[in-house]
Amino acid sequence: MAMKVDIRVPVGLPVVETAEFIAGCEADGFSGVGVHDHQHSGRDVYLTLALAAQRTSEIALYPATTNPVTRHPSVLASLAHTLEEIAPGRVILTVGPGYLAVGNIGRPRATLETMRQAILAMRRLLRGETVVFNGSETKLRNISDTPTPIFMTAAGPRMVELAGEVADGALMLVGLHPDSVAAARRRLEAGAERGNRDLSGFQTIYITPTTVDDDRIRARRWPQQWFRSDQPYLKYPSDSNLFWLREAGIDVPDDFVPEQITDTQAETICDAMGLFGTPQECLERLRRAGSESGIEHVFIFPTHTQNGGYDMPRHEVKAFRDVIIPGLSTQ
Repeated sequence: MAMKVDIRVPVGLPVVETAEFIAGCEADGFSGVGVHDHQHSGRDVYLTLALAAQRTSEIALYPATTNPVTRHPSVLASLAHTLEEIAPGRVILTVGPGYLAVGNIGRPRATLETMRQAILAMRRLLRGETVVFNGSETKLRNISDTPTPIFMTAAGPRMVELAGEVADGALMLVGLHPDSVAAARRRLEAGAERGNRDLSGFQTIYITPTTVDDDRIRARRWPQQWFRSDQPYLKYPSDSNLFWLREAGIDVPDDFVPEQITDTQAETICDAMGLFGTPQECLERLRRAGSESGIEHVFIFPTHTQNGGYDMPRHEVKAFRDVIIPGLSTQ
């Protein structure tokens, strides 16, 4: 069975055009598309996904990522079911603690406990059960026969554990190195044990930072660069990237300066964290991730600066359409 490949698509165009772009991703062989939930973009992710659902027939659709700070859990459950009515069996509700979306309204990220309670509440609502919010009982009047699955977007080890405890699946940023993947799976299992549940049927998608470039040296400068003036790429979206690198045997000090990372170190970091290189090199790295780490599903996250976060991933789509996806299907 070929590895599934999803891709992050921003609302970088008017929503009708973005929906058409997503339809093109389906035609080009992608298994799923995740769209950011950034209200400050002036364009809404759920309206975009609804338009995309009407233009597609097979591809999975999800926000990447929504959060319980800018949207109440009852609102998120209602949105998930609404999309489920439009695209049955193709919708995932991915929920994380928030980053740019919450920062842009001056709010902190959701805490671990906030995430726990939000996901438990949404799962109950999508099953048609009654939930109490601030002393008031509520339920959804309309639900699907099969509730929309809720995935946690998890970068830190405690969030990964929580996904194993309460979610239906996880969208994890832990790298591709077999040791970091094994460490993340142990965290999932620890969470499942705490929640008195097993992980049969639990799905994992690996967020994979990606720079596809015919100039492999340029592609592998990612660890030596900045996401924004006060945040290195290696600390985006959080310092947890350093935790997973250490699980892979790569010790980057907390106070590192990107420009001080050597080319040799950058090469090792890039190989552990994602796909960096020519299309053929990225194909070979994904094949190795499948054989070494048992990875079956990835979410391609094109690298970008904060200012470039709304650029459409046309170059990446072409590389995957022409080289990588066909190569995965013939291995």
